[in-house]
Amino acid sequence: MSNQPMTIFQVAGRAMSAQLVRMNTTASNLANAGGTAGSTDAAYKTMKPVFRTSFDAASGMSTVDVERLVTAGEAPTKRYDPDNPMADKDGNIFEAAVDETREMVDMMETARSYQNNIEVMNTAKSLIIDTLKLGR
Repeated sequence: MSNQPMTIFQVAGRAMSAQLVRMNTTASNLANAGGTAGSTDAAYKTMKPVFRTSFDAASGMSTVDVERLVTAGEAPTKRYDPDNPMADKDGNIFEAAVDETREMVDMMETARSYQNNIEVMNTAKSLIIDTLKLGR
């Protein structure tokens, strides 16, 4: 970080960016639910962001960033379906093991976190405007 202290807008903005990554991975997971492949390696695996908190000593505030994306959850499910064009030599296909209920809960939590950061920004903006009005 620079020597300049972070503002509340930077803290909330970075948190919103992290939540946007979380929302995109959740959307990708849901879009790939029920997808099939011809091998375990080719089957879709659920993705999750790993967040990292960082403390800004100059402002005394902490914020969050996405450190990396990782695969999470169950392994793909093997199912015997020899008529499927994606079936392997043994007649098996592999379905993405996406827990749709968990992903929907994550999506709701993410939307709430994003909205909370918007409220933080709006409150800070209102306080700044009120402070400027006092100076008139």
